[in-house]
Amino acid sequence: MNKNETIVALATPQGIGAIGVIRLSGPESIAIVSLVFSKNLTQEASHTAHFGRIKNGDRIVDEVLVTLFKDGKSYTGEEVVEISCHGSHYILQDVIRLLTEKGAVLAKPGEFTLRAFLNGKLDLSQAEAVADLIASNSEAAHKVAMHQMRGGFSDQIKKLRADLIHFASLVELELDFSEEDVEFANRDDLKDLIFKIHKVISALVESFKSGNVIKNGVPVVIAGKPNAGKSTLLNALLNEEKALVTEIEGTTRDAIEDESVIGGIVFRFIDTAGIRETEDVVESLGVKKTLEKMKEAAIVCYLFDAARIDLKELDLIIASLKEDVQKSSSELLVVANKSDLLEKDKRAIIEEKYEPIFLSAKEKRNLEILENRLLELVNLGKVGEQDVIVTNSRHHQALTGANEALMRAYEGLDSGLTGDLLAADIRQSLFHLGEITGEVTTEDLLDNIFSKFCIGK
Repeated sequence: MNKNETIVALATPQGIGAIGVIRLSGPESIAIVSLVFSKNLTQEASHTAHFGRIKNGDRIVDEVLVTLFKDGKSYTGEEVVEISCHGSHYILQDVIRLLTEKGAVLAKPGEFTLRAFLNGKLDLSQAEAVADLIASNSEAAHKVAMHQMRGGFSDQIKKLRADLIHFASLVELELDFSEEDVEFANRDDLKDLIFKIHKVISALVESFKSGNVIKNGVPVVIAGKPNAGKSTLLNALLNEEKALVTEIEGTTRDAIEDESVIGGIVFRFIDTAGIRETEDVVESLGVKKTLEKMKEAAIVCYLFDAARIDLKELDLIIASLKEDVQKSSSELLVVANKSDLLEKDKRAIIEEKYEPIFLSAKEKRNLEILENRLLELVNLGKVGEQDVIVTNSRHHQALTGANEALMRAYEGLDSGLTGDLLAADIRQSLFHLGEITGEVTTEDLLDNIFSKFCIGK
């Protein structure tokens, strides 16, 4: 990235009747816009808006509103101009073409946020939270991303790192006076500090289980025999006709996936092919995929036709499923569909043995009971706006590395580890914590992070 270049990109989606915003950032932003705008903006004050026309020679391209951000008082920390145009695809692309002809270059994915990071406007974890905020599709994901973008997570990491740096400097100082056998860092105080930091980091590492659910959703496989009502249940949960429903067995040949937000949490429901022995090649492939999806699921929702089920067969199926979910550390949820057609005596037997959720997917009866049970199995509780929850696998990996190095130092204090080895473990922990906020970075790391952003951010 060349910081002397002025970059340009479409900052908002275009669409008929909408407003499209084009953003420029870099040292020549105002000068370049002035070349195509109906007035010279170079002497105008920061944080001012100007109505005028974008012109290509004598041809008027659009009437626009131009907003100026000078003296580093912008998102990127650079001179920034935002042009609000009419949302026509033709107009927006024509304006961008004009600006590139005058010296601007097209921005790469995430380049605006990368510049904000390099100019000290955001640390690395806050920059990553920008992408998470854009991608958030539930209340919980929005809250966590917003808190992280405001610095809640990075503030905690910086405090831990500052405490550790203080003692690390004392240990390093001892190495300079190794021949005089002096001790600047009290070993008991250092041990207490390491244990305190270890507890905080361990809680953050543990929060990743919840954070991963919040960010990526809960995969729920709806499994069962053909014609149990799986596709009907999927449609009921999504509140739309997503899956084809017929009386013909084996209609679903492939997995059908879609998302629904329940209680602020995203659930990814996966309707699968009915599990049965079949000679149909396509259907057998669908059954194979069903078994694969069940291994990957957080929750397996086994649905059976309560009015037609053979109880001996159900015993064998449930016993087998319980073994499978234990191996994959997933949860099993037994659901008795078409329960409105079930005889009382049979219902009592099924209820006592399996404690299922009785519902009618077709009539959407007791659907809220199933949704509440799904939330209970996820067990996230109420996500507060100030809760620090790790949602990023890179952060989880760095925290795990920091914790492992800390525990080596802690155990080394018990065994009388020499100062140089103790300092090496503390430095390693500091390195991993610095990776999170960006005190420690590489070009490859930055490329990997910001290449996943959309263009214009």
